[in-house]
Amino acid sequence: MTIVAIDHVQLAMPAGGEAAAQAFYEGLLGLRRVPKPPHLERRGGCWFENGGAKVHLGVDAEFRPARKAHPALVVEGLDHLAARFESAGVPVRHEPLDGHRRVYVDDPFGNRIELLEPFG
Repeated sequence: MTIVAIDHVQLAMPAGGEAAAQAFYEGLLGLRRVPKPPHLERRGGCWFENGGAKVHLGVDAEFRPARKAHPALVVEGLDHLAARFESAGVPVRHEPLDGHRRVYVDDPFGNRIELLEPFG
């Protein structure tokens, strides 16, 4: 047996946050919202993807944001993306990392998201 990839990352969100999730993940981050299978749609939440990057948000009745655990997304055009977040009032935290430019942002629910762009 060999693990070959991660299919998606699941994050939690509070009930009723789908519009805020879509504004952040699709509107700012640029991940396209995709339909959930009908048997999962009734649970709430939403799914987003762009190529191989897939983020699923599921409703958690006892929601607490993931402030330490987080997805790390490799991006192109980090400066443009960071400026888009800042223009929308989303704080951007710059953190050094060898071989990369890196920032952290929080989604509307307080979940930490890492954005990386390799040097070169």
